[in-house]
Amino acid sequence: MIGRIAGRLEYRAADHVLIDVKGVGYIVYVSDRVMATLPGVGEAVALYTDLLVREDLLQLFGFTTLVEKEWHRLLMSVQGIGAKASMAILGTLGADGVSRAIALGDWAAVATAKGVGPKTAKKTILELKDKAHSVMAMAGAAPAAGGGASPTTDAADDAVLEPISAPVEASGAAQSDALSALGNLGYGPSDAASAVAQAAGENEGADAATLIRAALKLLAPKG
Repeated sequence: MIGRIAGRLEYRAADHVLIDVKGVGYIVYVSDRVMATLPGVGEAVALYTDLLVREDLLQLFGFTTLVEKEWHRLLMSVQGIGAKASMAILGTLGADGVSRAIALGDWAAVATAKGVGPKTAKKTILELKDKAHSVMAMAGAAPAAGGGASPTTDAADDAVLEPISAPVEASGAAQSDALSALGNLGYGPSDAASAVAQAAGENEGADAATLIRAALKLLAPKG
């Protein structure tokens, strides 16, 4: 299994790129959102990858973070969601957007992805609402794939590497910490995830303490 690729970006197409790794070109399919973050042709690039294996097909799909990769795998566990639909959802909403949509039961947001209808969107929310907590909790800790070293160095030619350290968005770390804190307080995963997602949406860029306070207010019994 190829879990991560680092090399030189050779060319871009509409939905995939070619990455040269020690003279071997790997075609990697990416979402529109990931494509927009990639460097120029000839520059070093690194992506986490997931390999789709079928009788007549092998395809690599690329992601900038492990969280996004895990969302892809989770989305594809839903009957009716294939690799193309999963990439469309991630390309439209991003990892944080998918997390928020599932936590809040917002099937309409999922249905905005190309090729995903309301019925499939509702099924996705229903099937993943109790399975997604571990991926949501990864948001603050999972590293980004990184840009790799210069393409002239050996490091950029290694096809599969251990994940490297990279800065993570404060919002992701704050949400992860808030989820953990609410779990320690005895709140169920579904309730905690929903409250944190709503709190994060209403308090953009908030730290963990702010999210916890806001989430607790949302979880408080309505008198």
